[in-house]
Amino acid sequence: MTDALYTTLPQWPHAYPASGARATLKRLNEDFIVTELPLQLPSGAGEHLWLDVEKNGANTAFVAQQLAAAAGVEERDVGYAGLKDRYAITRQWFSIYLPKGETPDLTQLQHPEFKVLGQSRHVKKLRPGDLLGNRFRIVLRDVTGDRDAIEANLKAVASHGVPNYFGAQRFGHDGGNVEQGRAMLAREIRVRNPKKKGIYLSAVRSFVFNEVLALRIQQGLWGKTLPGDVMDEAGQPTGPLWGRGRVTTTDQAQALENGVAERHAVLCDGMEHAGLDQERRSLVASPGEMAWEWPHADQLVITFSLPAGNYATSVLGEILCTTEPDRHAEDEAVVVE
Repeated sequence: MTDALYTTLPQWPHAYPASGARATLKRLNEDFIVTELPLQLPSGAGEHLWLDVEKNGANTAFVAQQLAAAAGVEERDVGYAGLKDRYAITRQWFSIYLPKGETPDLTQLQHPEFKVLGQSRHVKKLRPGDLLGNRFRIVLRDVTGDRDAIEANLKAVASHGVPNYFGAQRFGHDGGNVEQGRAMLAREIRVRNPKKKGIYLSAVRSFVFNEVLALRIQQGLWGKTLPGDVMDEAGQPTGPLWGRGRVTTTDQAQALENGVAERHAVLCDGMEHAGLDQERRSLVASPGEMAWEWPHADQLVITFSLPAGNYATSVLGEILCTTEPDRHAEDEAVVVE
């Protein structure tokens, strides 16, 4: 795909041979359990009330609205570190700005889709990205295919990680946010809503990163470094999150990244003029403490943790093909940065 219309997402390549296996994901909410790994815990004092919340079948924004109403504050006074799936059981922290008056006991709040497990004061508001990562427990049902092939991919993922693609939910329904972003950057449409503008810029930026990663895999460079690569703290090569300034890679790595930028010139030029600065993101997502078991012949349970901004769907996609029950609602992202 080049600077034509970005009306469909490409089938970005996998790192490991396809197992040919299939499974059902999220048949039940309890099949997808996510526990947020906080960057810090509340200190016990401060103007913000932090809430440890477990939700079941609700999206993060809805819970934030309900908490704001219960505390008698504006929705903007509620903060959270990351979005979590609706069709799941998830545990995460919220903060509410309550500098004055008595502290309400929100652990007494009754709602069928969430409960407040605990609360404590802290000195700052929770903002997007204020988390170390997430811990997942995923039940895959109706598993069909070669179990040996599944096991081989499980072991490869545990040992070597997976391509750190941005997940499909980053790009909107059928990838539509990328095309909207292209049209916005090409000044074919005007987007006045700051939130929508941010969503479109994020989708475009993520798309270009995925294209760089996909090209490296296509060229047989998975698990390898190129001359001129910029490495992260874990010693893994990184890819560009496009913006102003030259890419910080050199030699072959820079040539590869600039080649992708040339193919998507409208996107990359637009991002530079939109005020985004060059950043880097690891090309490899490394699941921590990964384990799995087979409670039944057709059921696989996988547990692992991921840093903030990494997608559980990228891990599952390297193991087998999953399908979800048909739901007439849009899911949220698994995690945000």
